[in-house]
Amino acid sequence: MGRSVSGRTRLHYDRSMSLLDIRDLEVRFGGTEAVRGVRLQLEEGEVLGLVGESGSGKSATALAIPCLLGPAAQVGGKILWQAEPGTEIDLLQQPPAVLRRLRGQQISMIFQEPMTALNPVMSIGRQVAECAEAHFPSWTGQESKRKALEALEAVSIPDATARYGDFPHQFSGGQRQRILIAMALINKPRLLIADEPTTALDVTVQAQVLELLKDLQRQRGLAMLFISHDLAVVGQVASRVAVMRSGQIVEMGRSEKLLTAPDHPYTRTLLAAVPTLRTDRSRPLAMI
Repeated sequence: MGRSVSGRTRLHYDRSMSLLDIRDLEVRFGGTEAVRGVRLQLEEGEVLGLVGESGSGKSATALAIPCLLGPAAQVGGKILWQAEPGTEIDLLQQPPAVLRRLRGQQISMIFQEPMTALNPVMSIGRQVAECAEAHFPSWTGQESKRKALEALEAVSIPDATARYGDFPHQFSGGQRQRILIAMALINKPRLLIADEPTTALDVTVQAQVLELLKDLQRQRGLAMLFISHDLAVVGQVASRVAVMRSGQIVEMGRSEKLLTAPDHPYTRTLLAAVPTLRTDRSRPLAMI
């Protein structure tokens, strides 16, 4: 019996297999190669950060995992998922019915911009409840509402019962992001993919959302793939970091080592491009 990265004993899954094992992932859009030969492994309960500049292939990699890239994408390689104890399946080879069962129930995703991810003409309570009803159609309206309220309260939406019928525009940006987190976690998935979940938020709200994600990840033993262009943000949540450039992983390692003594010149340039209180404002930032 093995141990998770947090030191807790694993009880249910075969440690000879990773929860997620991406092998030689390739993603093309027509003649454009967006992802080239990406290899990543993620253990149960682990947080892996994926960083890189805009256009580096981070989101394409993330969307390939639950097979959400759409018909325009040509995807190759393998995405192995430990769906049952000791059993791996290749997500890229699964029929739509199997993928629908996995999405939201075992693998969930938080998207970048909550105002476009949420339906503006549907109450937030119904949107959260719908995520549960999609996987548990036998539930009554009262059961799904109770689960939705529990999820909203877990992400600290104030007065969740009173605000169940409110619409997305009636919430702040930080609250809308919390609603998306509630939708992603209502079915207690094993993997959460967070695609730049704090990009549109100010620094104070960003810190609150990061703390919420860290707390929920620890409480539920979630595996999380946290995607960002901001190395400082990733360093706050991830135990390991993978750096992407032009569709490839150029460096990977423990967060402390990679953020303080990176080996690859691109990673060093990324770190140098982050302004600090000691940055000489008379000089331009490092160019990537």
